[in-house]
Amino acid sequence: MSWLFLFVSVVGFAFTANAFLPTNNRMLLVPTFFASWMTIELAGHHLVWQFLATLLFIYLGALDAWPGWVALGLTFLSWIGLWILVIRGRRAAVTVRGAMEELVDDPDGAPRVPRRHVWVPFLFRRPEARVIKNVVYRRVGGRTLKLDVYLPRHAAADAKMRPAIMQIHGGGWVIGDKREQGIPLLGHLAANGWVGFNVNYRLSPAATFPEHLIDLKAALVWIRAHADDYGIDPDFIAVTGGSAGGHLTALMALTMNDPEYQPGFEDADTSVQAAVPFYGVYDFTDRLKTQTKGFLNLFIEPYVMKAYLADEPEKFAKASPIDRVCADAPPFFVLHGDRDTLAPLEDARLFVERLRATSTQPVVYAELRGAQHAFDIFVSPRTAPVIEGVERFLDGVHHDWLRGLEGAAEGAVTEGSIVADGSAGEDVDRALTKRAAS
Repeated sequence: MSWLFLFVSVVGFAFTANAFLPTNNRMLLVPTFFASWMTIELAGHHLVWQFLATLLFIYLGALDAWPGWVALGLTFLSWIGLWILVIRGRRAAVTVRGAMEELVDDPDGAPRVPRRHVWVPFLFRRPEARVIKNVVYRRVGGRTLKLDVYLPRHAAADAKMRPAIMQIHGGGWVIGDKREQGIPLLGHLAANGWVGFNVNYRLSPAATFPEHLIDLKAALVWIRAHADDYGIDPDFIAVTGGSAGGHLTALMALTMNDPEYQPGFEDADTSVQAAVPFYGVYDFTDRLKTQTKGFLNLFIEPYVMKAYLADEPEKFAKASPIDRVCADAPPFFVLHGDRDTLAPLEDARLFVERLRATSTQPVVYAELRGAQHAFDIFVSPRTAPVIEGVERFLDGVHHDWLRGLEGAAEGAVTEGSIVADGSAGEDVDRALTKRAAS
C-alpha cells in the first residue's frame, strides 16, 4: 500500500509540476498540453481528489513504511502548487480590470471594469439563453454549413434591436465544432441581452485557406440578412473565437469588406464592430521563431495552406493577422495565457504592439498569468471573471457606438439636414430608439 501511495503521489505531483512548466516539445506537446490544461483549470478538483485519496491511503496503512511518508511529502507539495493555481485563476478578474483601466464607461470617466462574482453560482444558475440549433447558412463544396443561435430567454417580449456576436470555434483549422467552444461566453452574453451565433465552417485538409475565412464572411452576411428574424441590429455585430478561431476572428476584423475573401458577394458588408480573439495564432511565417518545431512544415503548409512558405511568402503573410494590422481596425480585446504552449505568447504581444501603434480604436490586452491554451472551454475560477470582463468590454464598445450614432444625428440636425416638414428628425428619433440596446 505504501508503494501504491507513492506511485499515485508521483503522478499527482507530475501533473502539478507540468502545470507550472509545460513543455512545447513536439513529441510531448499534445499530452502535456492536455495534462497542464486540465490541471490548471480544474485545480480545485485535483485538490479534492488528492485529499480524499490521501485520507484513504492513510486509513489503509500507507504510512506504515517509508515510501508512504515520501508520498505524503510529495502530496503536500502538490497541494501547495494546486492552491497557487487556484489563486492565480481567481486573480484573472484583477488582470482584466487592469487591462481595461484605460477605457471609460460614461462621460464622467468612471472606469469600465468587470464585476467580480462567485463563479460557483454561475455554474448552477438557470440558463438565461434559448438555443436554436443547426440553422443552415450556406451550402458550398458539397457541404452544408450550419450555425447555432443563442437568444435571450425572454427576447420575444422585447422589441428592441440587440447587439450580436459571432463565435468562431478553434481546432487547428482541421477539427472542431460549434458545440465545443464559446458556450459559457454566449450564454452569459445572452443573459445580458446579446444574440450569439456559433458558426461552423469548412475544415482542412478538405478546405484550403482562405476558404475557412470565406465561409465565415458568408455567415456574417447571412446574419445581417436575417437580422429581423432574430431581433438584432445589423449595424453592430462583434466577432470572437479561440485558437484557430482567434486567428480567424482577427482576420475577420482586419479584412473587412475585402473582395478577395468575398467571392460571389464582393459588395456585401462584412464589417465587424468589435473583435475578441482568445489565445489566437497571429503569425503564419514564424518570424519570431516561437512556433513549435514542425508546426509550419508538417502542419500548416501541407494541410491548411497547401503551399510552401519559401515559395509563396506573401500568401503566408496575408494569412497572418500581424501583417494585416490597419488603422481602421475595430476595437480589439486580445486575451492570452502566459503558459500557452500551442499559440505563442510572444506573437500575441507583437500583434497587440503593432495594433496599438496603428489602429485608431481601443486595443485592450489581458495576459492571464498561469493560463494555458483553451482556458475558456468550461467555466472555472478564471473563466467566469474573464467572460464577465469580455461582456463589459463589448457592452462598453456598444454604448460608445450608440453615443457616436447619437452624436452623428445631432450633428446632422445642427447642419440643417432636416427637411422642412421635420420628417427627417422623426426618422432619426425612430432609428435611435430602435437601436437602443437593453
